[in-house]
Amino acid sequence: MFISGKCVSSYRLAVTLTRCYRMCQNHVLISYHGRLNDFPVQTLVPKVAFSTEKESKELVLQDYFNSENKDKETYLCMVDMFKGRDIHRRGHVEFIYAALRHMEEFNVHKDLEVYKSLIDILPKGKFIPQNIFQAEFMHYPKQQQCAIDILEKMEDNGVIPDKETETILLNIFGRRGYPLRKYWRMMYWMPKFKNLSPWPLPNPVPSDAFELSMMAIKRISSVDVETKVAVYQAEDIPESLDKTWIISAQSPRQKELLAQNPENSPIYVEGAFRIWLRNAQVNYFILRSDYHHTYEEEKEDEDDVSRLEVPLVNQPTSKIVQAPSVHEQEDGTILAVCATGTSSRDSLLSWIRLLERDGNPSLSRMPILFTSKSPLGAVIQLEDVKAE
Repeated sequence: MFISGKCVSSYRLAVTLTRCYRMCQNHVLISYHGRLNDFPVQTLVPKVAFSTEKESKELVLQDYFNSENKDKETYLCMVDMFKGRDIHRRGHVEFIYAALRHMEEFNVHKDLEVYKSLIDILPKGKFIPQNIFQAEFMHYPKQQQCAIDILEKMEDNGVIPDKETETILLNIFGRRGYPLRKYWRMMYWMPKFKNLSPWPLPNPVPSDAFELSMMAIKRISSVDVETKVAVYQAEDIPESLDKTWIISAQSPRQKELLAQNPENSPIYVEGAFRIWLRNAQVNYFILRSDYHHTYEEEKEDEDDVSRLEVPLVNQPTSKIVQAPSVHEQEDGTILAVCATGTSSRDSLLSWIRLLERDGNPSLSRMPILFTSKSPLGAVIQLEDVKAE
C-alpha cells in the first residue's frame, strides 16, 4: 500500500492499516479517491444459518424424552443417563426444566422419588454460600430458582417432601439457601392441610365414572344428615332411550317441600353443574323450585333508634314460625340432586319419573321445565358435557 507523504509516523500508519483492514472485513471495495470502481461490485456476505444456543439446547434435550414407553422407569433412566453423561453436568438447569415439562406426559408428576432424582442432578457443594452477603443476595440465583420451581411443582401436585429431600437440598445449597427455606415452609403447612377436608378422598381418585359420581353426590348431600342416596336404573322406565345408571339424593324434608309446592308453580331441572374431586370432574343436576315465603318479614330500619327493645322488660313477640331448612335458599329451594351416566336429557326425564315412583306422586301434577340457566351459578350446556 502506498501512502502519500515523505514522513509518516508509525502511529498514522497503524491507523491507516486498521481502517483498510476493517474495509476489507466489510467486503466493500472503495477506490482511493472515494468513488466506486467502474466495474460492478457485489457485497460478499456469507450465508449463515443462524441458530441460537437456546434452540440448540432445546433440540438436544428434546431427544431425551422422545421415548415410546411413557412410564416412571423410562423417565428415571433418562435422568440417570444425563447424570452419567458429564461429570460437570453442563446444562443441568435446562435439563431439569425440560424434565418438569414432560412429567405429566410420563405420569410421574405425583411421585416423590422422581422429584428427588431431579433435585439430585444439581452439583453438590458448589452453590453453598460462604458469607452473609452471598446468603442474602441469593448465591447462584439461576440454580436456586430452579430448585424452588421443583418444590413449587411438588406443592401444586400435593406431594409432601421427606427427610431425604432436606438432606439433598442441604448438601447442594447449605442451610442458608432459599430452596431449604422453601422446604421448611412446605413441611410446616402441607401436613396441616393434608387431612383438613371433611370429605376425604382416596389418592388417586378412582377413574370409574360411577364411583366418582357416588362420591360427588354424597359430598353434595352431606348438608342434611337425613339425606338418602339411591341408585336407579333408567331401563326400569320402558319409554327410556338411554339405558344408564342414575344416582339420586333426596331427604325427607325435601320430599315435604316438594309436596307443599303449589301445582301451578313450575319445577326446574337445572344443570349440568361441575364439581371437582381432586383432578377429576363430575357433572350433576338439581331439581329446584321457587322459594315460597311462609311468613312476611317486617322490614325495619336498622338506623331507627326510636324503637329500642329491652329483652328483660319488653314482651316477647307472638310470631312463632318454623325456621327454614338448609334446602330453602333465597334464590330457590333445592328438592333433589342427581348424576347420570350419560348426562343426557332423556336420562334426566327418567330421573323425574323414578322420583315420582319413589314417594313423590305430586310430580305428575306439576309443570317441569328443563332450563339451560340457573340463578345458583354457571351451567354447562349439555352439548359441551357430551363433548367432554
